Amino acid sequence: MLYRFISWNVNGIRACVKKGFLDIFRYEPSGVFIQEIKSDEKSFPEIARNVKGYRLFLYPAKKKGYAGVSAYIKSDIMPLNYTYGLGIKEYDVEGRLQTFEFKDFYILNVYFPNAQHGLPRLDFKLAFNAALLEYAEKLRKNKPIIITGDFNVAHKEIDLKNPKNNMFNPGFTKEEREWFDVLLSHGYIDTFRMFTKEGGHYTWWSYRFNARARNIGWRIDYFVVSEELKNNVQKSVILKDVMGSDHAPILIELKI
Repeated sequence: MLYRFISWNVNGIRACVKKGFLDIFRYEPSGVFIQEIKSDEKSFPEIARNVKGYRLFLYPAKKKGYAGVSAYIKSDIMPLNYTYGLGIKEYDVEGRLQTFEFKDFYILNVYFPNAQHGLPRLDFKLAFNAALLEYAEKLRKNKPIIITGDFNVAHKEIDLKNPKNNMFNPGFTKEEREWFDVLLSHGYIDTFRMFTKEGGHYTWWSYRFNARARNIGWRIDYFVVSEELKNNVQKSVILKDVMGSDHAPILIELKI
């Protein structure tokens, strides 16, 4: 069976819907995983609630207009099980994790914390990251893992336009990048780098300074798979021409 999954930080679902969010379904995905919805059950746009052929799973943050994740799963591949959160209140109030169990794997839809300017949330983020990896490893004892979402970190210098100027900025600190090293050392694979080795490929651009048009960006959105799925990955790409957010969607195909 061929699975086609899309992940996208929409930077506010209400704004993204006005900019053509629903066009993403032209790719006929098996599932669409979105982050930073900034919406709750009441404010989630009506037009995006009932996409034909899909079921919506919504997990907002408690705080209005902040964070939150949701997912659309195609009706003919409904998950065996669905859960949300890590079971740790300080993280779960921010609506950062959904877990979908399918026959052959789990998918974790994650919106990782931003360390923020001046790094006031760096420790919070690193603790969340550690808890998330521990959680994934427990699930992995049962079946392989796919982790997708906005990781809020560019792993290597090749993953952003101006690495030297960002060494101490959120998303490129030594501590955040070392955590990504730890993740990979546990037998997880950055699928984009299976197919694309060169730089210049990004998933997020500042709205300032015409950054997207000039391709001054960061690659901070990922599909990561546990190594048991490596040979099942057929494609992993950035849909750089899809507009609607300051992030581009990413797409993966797996044949199982």
